[in-house]
Amino acid sequence: MYQKLLVPVDLGHVERLPKALNTAADLAKHYGASVVFVSVTAETPTPIARTPQEFGEKLDAFARDQAAEHGITAHSRAYASHDPAIDTDKTLINAIKELQADLVVMASHVPGVTDYLWAGHGATISAHSDVSVFLVR
Repeated sequence: MYQKLLVPVDLGHVERLPKALNTAADLAKHYGASVVFVSVTAETPTPIARTPQEFGEKLDAFARDQAAEHGITAHSRAYASHDPAIDTDKTLINAIKELQADLVVMASHVPGVTDYLWAGHGATISAHSDVSVFLVR
């Protein structure tokens, strides 16, 4: 049913991702699907990496660790942006198409007051993507 799962990852908040990562790994095993971990970084130095290339290497290491930990096929794709705060949703939607993902599994948060003013990433991705989006709280 699913062949490629796209999992957005924020390397600055990996501690918030275990439930989504476990869900993605379980689905990948169940369907025999591969997983691609996707992240958006700034073109300038960040607390995670000094360059987009270094960020890509760290994301690649994360994907290898997840593959080994869960026994799945996984790789990564890092995207650099002038302003990730503004470009993340658009970049993820484009990544879904570019990478030909057929399911997105992403961590979400418990909705709060600000969600009535600004949609979260999960809401935006599910509203503007042609594929199913599994939001994990």
